[in-house]
Amino acid sequence: MSHLLLLTNSNEPSDHVLPALGLLLHSVRVSPAEAGALLTPGTERSATTPVDAALVDARKDLVAARNFCRLLKTTGLDCPLVAILTEGGLAALTSDWEVDDFLLTTAGPAEVEARLRLALGQAEARSDDPDEIRRGDLVIDEATYIARLRGRILDLTFKEFELLKFLAQHPGRVFTRAQLLQEVWGYDYFGGTRTIDVHVRRLRAKLGAEYESLIGTVRNVGYRFVPDPSAKAASNDSEDEREDGDPTDRARPVRSRA
Repeated sequence: MSHLLLLTNSNEPSDHVLPALGLLLHSVRVSPAEAGALLTPGTERSATTPVDAALVDARKDLVAARNFCRLLKTTGLDCPLVAILTEGGLAALTSDWEVDDFLLTTAGPAEVEARLRLALGQAEARSDDPDEIRRGDLVIDEATYIARLRGRILDLTFKEFELLKFLAQHPGRVFTRAQLLQEVWGYDYFGGTRTIDVHVRRLRAKLGAEYESLIGTVRNVGYRFVPDPSAKAASNDSEDEREDGDPTDRARPVRSRA
């Protein structure tokens, strides 16, 4: 038996949103379709009530459901995300929903059970490699210090790799330049915070035009990792960014190996 979290703004019971749930033995908890439902006591972050999969009610407002699914991914969701759709809604389903699977409202118990089983199995397989960070098309291997973007190996210096890894470990969270300097360069580094701007600029150049917006700028604050690469408005450099790189970093590059 799995523990499922159904996120919906409907007042209907779970077996009305997805009728097959009424014929299965899974434990289903219903919560409002808000990202906060994943961060409050009693969700999957609670040891007493773990959640194996999150189901999003996408039967009606497809645009809102798509945006909500994408938002959930920025919270660091660590379980499969499944959208519940009507057959007419399938035309709007694309990869940028960032869901792991979908279920039609007409799906029978056997199909729902099989899809959940596959989604849970795939999630478990991904979690077997603790040294690997996956964020969409970006894969970061901490053990080998190799970062791949859609299979392409990025040629990063040691500090570029560490900066990208740190930001990717905290998707959506904003860090000031001082915080990044402390976390990535360490307490004993005496260079200025401008080195953060330089490394971010170099990282964006190596990510390429299509993916440079993975690193977003929050003006007058700092930087954050943006899981949605289409959010290009967040990636504009701050007006006051200047070149003053860290010469010690360039002295010890880490070359990626195929």
